[in-house]
Formats: sequence, structure tokens, C-alpha cells
Amino acid sequence: MESLLASPSVYRASFPCASSASRSPSRARLAVTPAGAGARARARSLLRCGAKDSILEELAQDDMVNAVELAQWENGKSINDIAASQGIRIRRHCRPNVPLKEIEEELGAPRNILEKIIWDKEVEVAEGHAKKPLKEVIEAAGQAPPARDFYGALASAFKRNGMPALIAEVKKASPSRGVLRENFNPVEIAQAYEKNGAACLSILTDEKYFQGSFENLAKVRKSGVKCPLLCKEFVIDKWQIYYARSQGADAILLIAAVLPDLDIKYFLRICKELGMTALIEVHDEREMERVLNISGVQLIGINNRSLETFVVDTSNTKMLLDMHGDTIREKGILVVGESGLFNPDDVAYVQNAGVSAVLVGESLVKQDDPGRAIAGLFGKELLH
Repeated sequence: MESLLASPSVYRASFPCASSASRSPSRARLAVTPAGAGARARARSLLRCGAKDSILEELAQDDMVNAVELAQWENGKSINDIAASQGIRIRRHCRPNVPLKEIEEELGAPRNILEKIIWDKEVEVAEGHAKKPLKEVIEAAGQAPPARDFYGALASAFKRNGMPALIAEVKKASPSRGVLRENFNPVEIAQAYEKNGAACLSILTDEKYFQGSFENLAKVRKSGVKCPLLCKEFVIDKWQIYYARSQGADAILLIAAVLPDLDIKYFLRICKELGMTALIEVHDEREMERVLNISGVQLIGINNRSLETFVVDTSNTKMLLDMHGDTIREKGILVVGESGLFNPDDVAYVQNAGVSAVLVGESLVKQDDPGRAIAGLFGKELLH
């Protein structure tokens, strides 16, 4: 996979690597040169040999090559052990070409729905690589029109309305609720959201669990909608980020419950290179602390729904912002409230807790007129 920790192809571009395709995660081991000066020398050597990855040039100049994760892998720790040391409970199998039955014989069945989604996503992304090689996708991303300012759109809408900016979610279904809208036309819904004051739009691209697609993302981008677009995807691989940009995405979702710190840092760099914004989603205190220790974070989404159990508790937003609000304000980070928001009281609650934007899907898309439902959610019409 194309995370910095789990990717054979990333390491072929930057470090020598023993393939994990035929080895279990518990045995997979990165064959890197020693961390520190040796790793930087290796990166510079690759640059002299003609390596083109612009991320590699940055790696040659900074401390990412000294990352604790790389040293841990060099010393024999598995991907899953490294992730677990950061409080990540979602395991990876790292073998997209191995039958699921064989993986489950070793690791057991997925322990929750998020882990099941990620295991399936590893296979899906490998298939994406086969259909559209990374080089092609990177070239297509470079030819796409410039990304729109997702962060700026949210900040401006918050100032304009005195209420949290709305990221309106364009989705047909969800794993917890099933199909939300039978007569689903992503372009019509997106246009209705924009007309009624949405600052940004979130397009679900996961096909298996949300009945979304990258095709929907491209359709909305080409429809004349001006709102910046968030590609809401389970990102485990840089291929997905470049592909999202090539299809018109201005922002991408990164889930801290899935990605180790090094992967988040790496993906943030790709976003910066592409002019995209990353919305980094957290659910608990450990994830919040991890993300606040990463440089370059602009947007943090607090999900009130556990992606492992689907239980929703809006007090989660207040609890995390009571604990970390001062640090968030000092860093100039904009916070997005996610899940469990159905009426003006819910919006007021998370606004009082400290959010500047909300991401809302179900309570809008299920209505006969999703666009007009925005005024019902906020208790007034939004300026735009």
C-alpha cells in the first residue's frame, strides 16, 4: 500500500524494501539504512540518480527520515505493532493479492466495521494501481485545474454568517443507516446545497459501503458548482490522493484512527504539493494529541460517531475542545464538528463548544428538498 509505512512502491522510490506482498504484517520488515545522516545520504544519492518524487527531495532535507516509525521498523517491528504503539487499533493485512480466507486464518476476522473497510480498501487500491499506474495518476493530477481554497471557504462562511460553516455531504448511503436516498442524483443535490449556503461539499467516493464513486466527484466538479470539494475516502495510499485531485477534489479526508503519525505527515506533504487541504479526523483524546503534535495541520474534524461501534455522542466534541481548545486556537486550526447534528440546537451546542464548521449528511440528504433543509438545520437561511 502507498502509505509511507505500508507501501512497497514508496520504498522502491525512496528506500530499499523487502516486499510484504507474500509475507504477513507480523513478519514484514523494512530494510532501510540507519536513521539520521545515513538515511539523508541515501535520499540524496537517489536524487543524484534521477529520482523524481518531489516528496523525496523534502525527505532529504528534514527529519522525517529520523522518524521513530522508521527506526522501529528497522528494528523488526511490524506495521501493526508500530500503529498499536500510537493507540491505533485498526490492523492492516498489507497483502491485497492474498485471499481473505488466508488472511483471516492468520489474523482472525476483522474486529470491527472500520477494520473490515480498510482490509477491503487495501484490495481496492491495489486494483486501482493496476488499472491506472501511479505515474499516470500523478500526471493527471498535475494537469487538473488549480485546487480551490477549502480552508478559506470555511473561514469566510463562518465570519459571514456568525455560525459554523457547512460542509454538506453528498451521499446515497452509509454503513450504519443503509440507503439514505433512493432517487440519488449527486449533481442536483450538490447544486441545491450550494444554492442554499453550503460553504463546501463532501463527496463520498467509497463504493462498497457508501455507494459512492470518484465518478460522482468528477460529475459534481464539472457541473459548474463553485464550492470547494472534499473527497471523503478511507485514505491509506497516496495513489488515492493524487487520483482525487485528478478528479477535481480540493481537499481530502485523513482518518487518525487508521493512519500512523508518519503517514499523516507524508500525506500532508502531498496535499501541500497539490495545493489541497487535509481534513484530519479524530475521535478520542489520544488521536487529538497525536494530530496536535503534527506540523502543518489546518483542519481537524471531531467525529462524534465511533467508526468502530457507530455509537454517536455529541458531547465528544465538547469534551475534546474543553481539553485542547487553547492549543487549537494558538495554532490557528479550524475545527469541524461531525455526526449527530440534526437541528439548530445540535449546531448551537457544537458551536458553543468551539467548532467553526460542521459536516452534515444524513439529516440533509434524507429530506425531500436537501437544499432547503439547510435552513431547518441552522434555524435560518445562510448567506452565501
